[in-house]
Amino acid sequence: RWSRRRQSSPSTALPRGGKGSSTEAEDYDADIEGSVGIADIEEQDGGAASTYDESAEKDEQSGDLTDDNDDHDKEEASPLSGFLPDDASIDMDSMKKTLKPRNSLHLTRKLVHAATGLGMAAVYQCVPKDIFVGVGTFCSVGLCAVEVLRYRRGFKWLNTIFYKFFGGVLRKHEMDGKFTGTFYYFAGVTATAAFFPPTAAVLGIAQLAIADPTASFFGRMSRDVYWSRIEGGMGGLGRNKGILGFLGGAAMCIPFNWTLLRAAQWGGVAPTGVRLFVASALVGMAGAFADLAVPTPTLCVPKGARVLGVKVPPFHVDDNFVVPLFTAFCVVRIFDALGLPPLKIASLLPR
Repeated sequence: RWSRRRQSSPSTALPRGGKGSSTEAEDYDADIEGSVGIADIEEQDGGAASTYDESAEKDEQSGDLTDDNDDHDKEEASPLSGFLPDDASIDMDSMKKTLKPRNSLHLTRKLVHAATGLGMAAVYQCVPKDIFVGVGTFCSVGLCAVEVLRYRRGFKWLNTIFYKFFGGVLRKHEMDGKFTGTFYYFAGVTATAAFFPPTAAVLGIAQLAIADPTASFFGRMSRDVYWSRIEGGMGGLGRNKGILGFLGGAAMCIPFNWTLLRAAQWGGVAPTGVRLFVASALVGMAGAFADLAVPTPTLCVPKGARVLGVKVPPFHVDDNFVVPLFTAFCVVRIFDALGLPPLKIASLLPR
């Protein structure tokens, strides 16, 4: 084609002779080759698509933590993208650098954890079960949706909101591809209220509020006690946890459980102080054991896992979900084993 074009264009014939003829011929050849290359690109059906595919492939290779090359990732940007900062302007690394790691003491987080649990248990005593479970389910589903969206393209601005309002209690891994503990907290409390009697549910939620943060605190304080550490775990259970942490968490729950059971309204003859103490201690140990059993780091869904072709969110085994459910289950069994009569547990709110 290049030869035909040159022959059919006498007005652009090559100049002859002179020292400048070689340079001019090279310039002419470059112009002809450039025009032919452009013509070829325009004649190819996939020319524009090829450029788009290459840039899209680079975007996918440098994409976020949870996006893969599937149909779910070929979605449009957020409808609010015109009013909100785009993903490129959100510096996730800078946010993560200011957050504390999982193995830090983080007293503020523990205080918020305890206050939230006791507050939920108190609210559960004041509203009908159906309303509490309904609101809890709505909140859990909404939080799950937010957790999934904030790692997808066009919605990373949600992380700036999380960081702005909850940065003081967030941990580094919760901004690095993992769900926050808030979702598991609401889901665990809601499931406990839905599946267990009120007394068992209140005690289960209370152990989540007390045993979980105190066991973590005592475990962190005794991390240098060699015989207390469970390095590899017992069959995977309790990995990187400590026996002293378990005992400390259980001990902190006993006075609280004792106070609630002593003030409870019993349906029959009130049990003796010994049985109440045994029940209080066993319930506290159940909550602390549930926290001990969850390994650190937690067991997570493998990255990129799919079920029926649908990508599974990055769920993991979280003590905020395990502790209240396991404790409520144990409360029912403990009360039956001790022969305790039906009771209405004392209100957590002052009258």
